[in-house]
Formats: sequence, structure tokens, C-alpha cells
Amino acid sequence: MEKTRKLYDADSYKTHFTATVISCRPVPFTEGEKNTFSPLYEVILDQTFFFPEEGGQSSDTGTLNEVSVSYVSIENGVITHVTDAPFSIGDSVAGKIHWESRYSNMQQHSGEHIISGLIHSHFGYDNVGFHLGSQAVTLDFNGFLEEEQLLQMEDLANKAIYRNIEVLAEYPSEETLKSLNYRSKIELNEEVRIVTIPGYDVCACCAPHVKRTGEIGIIKIVDAIRHRGGIRISILCGSRAIEDFKQKQEQVYAVSKLLSAKPELIASAVERLKDENFSLKGEILSLQETLTQLKVSQIAEGTKNCCLFEESMDAPAHRKYVNMLAEKCSGICGVFVGNDGDGYRYIIASKYEDVRPINEKLKQSLNAKGGGKEMVQGSLSGSRKDILALF
Repeated sequence: MEKTRKLYDADSYKTHFTATVISCRPVPFTEGEKNTFSPLYEVILDQTFFFPEEGGQSSDTGTLNEVSVSYVSIENGVITHVTDAPFSIGDSVAGKIHWESRYSNMQQHSGEHIISGLIHSHFGYDNVGFHLGSQAVTLDFNGFLEEEQLLQMEDLANKAIYRNIEVLAEYPSEETLKSLNYRSKIELNEEVRIVTIPGYDVCACCAPHVKRTGEIGIIKIVDAIRHRGGIRISILCGSRAIEDFKQKQEQVYAVSKLLSAKPELIASAVERLKDENFSLKGEILSLQETLTQLKVSQIAEGTKNCCLFEESMDAPAHRKYVNMLAEKCSGICGVFVGNDGDGYRYIIASKYEDVRPINEKLKQSLNAKGGGKEMVQGSLSGSRKDILALF
């Protein structure tokens, strides 16, 4: 089959086009051991403005004769559109691209070129991974950058936007291509499309781009993590960056209101709250230990079996409680933390008896999960009455 004519190469801003249906077939899939067909169709046209999923970028969506196009792919130069209704071979169809998502992708991808070009020219690192979906935009580099260096790259990238530089996309001749120093993540054997942002990047790329850098609006690095010996950064450009700013601004104002602190002072307010919380936790633990010791003191020395209940208690205090009880009990002692509705965490111990048999009874009667030897611990769903009955 002949390769599909890529109309988006010549004009990434056009959203309407007409084309002829070359092929249409149901999308096959396997259900269990049975091969069947889904209610979707693979449609191939002689030409298209739909950009397929390629080069780490998600595909365009839109319609063909008002029929939804949910996904577009490319293989060996042939572009396939996934629709939810069939077409007849030879049909003339009117295609329409969802412009808002197309333009957002153009902003993100052009912004990625500026960031990648700057990191390559300043630090020599290569972009070895790129994903542009409907939300996240991630870039992987084979070297690490400190926060200060990332901020520098972001600043330089936005200065490129302010300069409103023309973005060029062309297919150079083979002779010209040989003399070009351009970025490319893969070995290219076919006709190579070069996207150039003068002074910032020269890169092999198949995707639609904005005409001038000013259209990107803004570039914001929103996250950075170590990844496979290098760094993975997440960026947002244009409308996505503005939307991200709005959401974060709402959260800042909400936290500011809760803390009764000015937005620019919420970090120090949270730090104070954190210190207060740490101090209160220390006081609670101290009081909890005093209360535990008081409760243990009320247990008669040599009590055979002892089963106590608490609404809440952290794990270290829970273990300490049981250890103190074990010193006074001549049989088995257990502490169950929780309630009948949510279930219980338990620890059972004894200095004189094997506690595993009672744990097995809890498993059989109350579906408990847990184990141990001298001390068993676990969780269960059951009533206080049923637990006491076993003791």
C-alpha cells in the first residue's frame, strides 16, 4: 500500500481537509480463546491532517464525516485512523482535527525542543526519552542536573519565548543533511524532517510545531527525579502551564486561609505547625505510657489470663503494653486495639505458655491473619465479645 500523504507536514494549523478512503476493516481482538471483532474500524486514507502517535507524542483526535476518530497510528508510512463507524472504499470524507488538543501538543513539543536543545548545548546531555500525553510531558536525559541548573535552563527557555523566534520545519536535501549537526534519538534511514529553532535547537522531528516561539507562551519545569543514571524532568507549556498554575494557586490560597498566614509565608507556617505537632505527639506518647503503667498496676500479680482492649495505640506502645502485662500474668495476656466495626490489631504474649494455639483459634473462629512464636501479632475482624470468649 502506498504511503499516506502527510498534510500536517506542510501546514500544522489547518484543521479541515477532504480525503478518499483507501481501506476500511473492523479492528480484530481476542476474547478468551475466541478471535472476534470490536465495534471499531481501521480506516486508511490517501491523505490526512491527523498526526499519528509517533516519536513519543500521542495522536490527534477528531472526526471523519462527524464519525469520531479516537486514535491514529503509523506503520511503514501508512497512517491508520480508528473510528467507531465504517466507511466504504472510495468514499470521500471530510476530516476535522480537534484543534485545542492539537495546538496544546504543538506548544508542548516546541517547548521540549527548546529545553532539550539548551541542555544539550550547555551540558552535552542527550534527550534519550520523551513522552507527550494529554497531561504529562516528560523528558529523560543521560546526565543529572542540579536544581539551580534546571532553573537556569528554564529561564533561558522562557527568554527564547520572549524573543518570538521563527520555528522552521523542512526536509533538507541529502547533501545538506550530511553537513548539518542535528539531534536525533534514533538512526534515520528515510527522508529526514529537521525542525530548527535558530540559536537553540536543530533536531530531527516528525511532529507539528508552532510557527514562532512566542506562541508557546511559557515553559515551566514542574518536576525532576533521578532516572537511570540521569534525570527525568516534567515540563508544562502554554495553556497547560497556566492551568497548572491556577490549580496550585487555589491550593496555596486554601492552605493560606486554613493557617491564617499570608500566601508567601505558608511554608514557615507549616514548619511551625509541624514542630507543634511533633511536640504534641511527644506529650501524647508520654501520657499514653503513664496511663498504660497505671492500667497494668491495677492487674493483680499472677493473674492467669488477661485480655484488654484499647480504641487506639501506636505499634511501639502496643508492644510495650503487652510486655508489661506478660510480667504480671501467669498465663496468657493480650491487647486488642480497634473496635468491632473496623476490626482489631492484636498482640498476645506469655512467659509461661505457648501462645500459638490461641492464635490458631483466632484464625479459625475470627479469620485472623498473623503469627509469631513467643509473641504473636496480627489483625482480625470480629467482636469484643467473641474475642473474650476465646480467652
